[in-house]
Amino acid sequence: MIREINSGDYRQLMELYLHLHETEVPPFANAKDIWEKILSDDNYHIIVAEEDGKLVSSCTCVIIPNLTRGPRPYAWVENVVTHEDYRGKGLATSCLNYAKELAIKENCYRIVLMTGSKLDSTLKFYENAGYNRDDKTGFIQWL
Repeated sequence: MIREINSGDYRQLMELYLHLHETEVPPFANAKDIWEKILSDDNYHIIVAEEDGKLVSSCTCVIIPNLTRGPRPYAWVENVVTHEDYRGKGLATSCLNYAKELAIKENCYRIVLMTGSKLDSTLKFYENAGYNRDDKTGFIQWL
């Protein structure tokens, strides 16, 4: 089942993020304010794939208001992750498709997705999901 996150999903989501780049699950008390802010933001969507009551894949899609292109908003996709035991089943693709549906519904003119991976399999995965790496050049400044 593909759905958006709900308030009771914090622990499972943070455990799923261990398959992304996190090294530990932060105590809920340390993240409670951020979690509540995310849940109450109509532009912030955490999309999850659930199998047998367990969150096994996810992505974040943020709709960003914009004064150009019509003005039309754009969507930013981040934190694409699938539990290693569930990879290759199309779950992350389904999450990305859900994000695309949200972006279309919100009249976004584009979806931006960046990855730190240099693995050819990861880059091909994103290309197969409809993204391209030719139109823009991404830069990051770490703070």
